[in-house]
Amino acid sequence: MLTSELAAQIASADVSGLGERLHATAPVIPLKPAGGDHDLNPSMPRHRILSPAAVLVPIIAKEEPAILFTRRTPHLARHAGQVSFPGGRMDESDVTALSAALRETQEETGIAPQHIRIAGFLDPYETGSGFAIIPVVGVLTPGFELLPDPNEVAEVFEVPLAFLLARKNRQRQQMEWQGRLREFYAFTYGDHYIWGATAGILVNFADRLTVR
Repeated sequence: MLTSELAAQIASADVSGLGERLHATAPVIPLKPAGGDHDLNPSMPRHRILSPAAVLVPIIAKEEPAILFTRRTPHLARHAGQVSFPGGRMDESDVTALSAALRETQEETGIAPQHIRIAGFLDPYETGSGFAIIPVVGVLTPGFELLPDPNEVAEVFEVPLAFLLARKNRQRQQMEWQGRLREFYAFTYGDHYIWGATAGILVNFADRLTVR
């Protein structure tokens, strides 16, 4: 569970408590992810070369902290209609994973970097599709403005952080993918279904916040 002390820190946009539970610096590229889709699917084929990507895990600073998510538009080539964190593949112009996460967040949601206080980094996450995702954890300070890109983002919504940290809300499910039975984590909050890499990153985040 989220301690009252940490919740109060987040509510005041203080990232020090979060930072104690995260990596202070981003992992070095080329990445060697510590976890990923293969954790629940050890027989899944692995890619020799992983494409680096970065996402922001955006926590809203308020009395009951919440995480901000996007739902992708249905016409996109990758992960259409799925719930995700703001972010994506690193471009050649991106100097760091942090700069990539901030750039993608502003492009997708309109949230400017000056409204994001960086707390640290989670473990890189390897996807079955060949990406190594670097999750950047940041707290959104009051006054940020949402201007979602309608070409990429169908919806922006939030889920209470306490809900995502509660183990009872963490599900393990299965589906057939590329002819194989795949197991994955998932969360269901109201009409929102969060699964795959996004849910896997949330599990890593929850374990870091709740296991001391």
